[in-house]
Amino acid sequence: MNITDVKAIPLVRSLDETFFGGTYRITSRNTLVTEVWTDNGVVGQAFGGDEWRYQTEIVRVIEEKFKPLLIGEDVRDVEKLWDRMFYCELDLENRSIHTLDLANKAVQMQAISGVDIALWDALGKSLNTPVYKLLGGFRDEVPVVAIGGYYAKDKGDRELIAEMVGYQEMGLTGVKMKVGRVEVAEDVRRVQIVRKATGPDFVIACDANQAWTPDEAIEFCHRVADLNIRWLEEPVQWYDQLHGLRRVRQAGKIPVSAGQGEISRFGCRDLILSEAVDILNVDVTIAGGITEWRKIAAMAGMLDISMGHHEEPQVAIHLLASVANGLYVEIFPDRDRDPMWYELPVQQPVIRDGYMKVPYESGLGIALNHEVISKYFVNPSEVHNPQVS
Repeated sequence: MNITDVKAIPLVRSLDETFFGGTYRITSRNTLVTEVWTDNGVVGQAFGGDEWRYQTEIVRVIEEKFKPLLIGEDVRDVEKLWDRMFYCELDLENRSIHTLDLANKAVQMQAISGVDIALWDALGKSLNTPVYKLLGGFRDEVPVVAIGGYYAKDKGDRELIAEMVGYQEMGLTGVKMKVGRVEVAEDVRRVQIVRKATGPDFVIACDANQAWTPDEAIEFCHRVADLNIRWLEEPVQWYDQLHGLRRVRQAGKIPVSAGQGEISRFGCRDLILSEAVDILNVDVTIAGGITEWRKIAAMAGMLDISMGHHEEPQVAIHLLASVANGLYVEIFPDRDRDPMWYELPVQQPVIRDGYMKVPYESGLGIALNHEVISKYFVNPSEVHNPQVS
């Protein structure tokens, strides 16, 4: 079960329309396919991430730095291989300027993530076992929510209600709805009409994408207090995470979710110890892969923190099914928002009665369409897409 090759394949798929969240706009769907080849004929394969600014660097790190470290190693030694990637010298500048050097560390952690997820897929395939079983196998289905409620030109109340009722008709458990791009009062009104249209049992979470001051977030919480909001995600601006999140959590009385921007267990540790979160929505494709995510989940479980996951249902379903403190898997029901999820896998996991079934095939259980990989492959030197404003 020794590694014979490691590959990184960047994909770029332009979107047909622009999607606006609280603090950003999305015009393309980038992702990275990673492959780990072994001498027993097994190929671990995964896709994930939505990186555009540093995609070239991530590919370079995997192909030029990690591959020589991994070839010849046993695919079963995931912990040893993770440490080898984490502590290797990458020629990425470290000037002891924390906020500037974090970009380099983010490149490294995303590169580790891609390889690590493919390693676990290879391990599961070699043992003829689904990844979630290797990780603990707590359950075989996970409730699923939509990511939606995006702002758009000419999108009024009628269109918003139709979108949300459509999610109900799809059989989804609920929605993670975008807020934060308009005045607090207008977002409150938007959530009110969604609750009225969907009824009391439909799960509604709100995601501000770091749009608000703590006072604005607290105001929002108080004004939606009677609407049964499941959680408020990333409510405060980037520079006030620990103190600001703690204030919102204490005063707002709605569970706070954060962590999708953390790139390691250490950042998640600080969120927990600062009493800043009820839920960690750590992204396995950003924060060091499955090996790191499971350590974060174990730490969170000991301190009564729940685990969500930021997007990437093809891996998140296995993670959230493997732990007792896992919550909802997220999908984009609008294929225009995430065409890769609908085009790249040969077949998506089954969704029925509000739950996504964990694929029971070995590894991650999601085969990829090689024609789609070829169609959207972009030479790393050509990757550029200034999509954020």
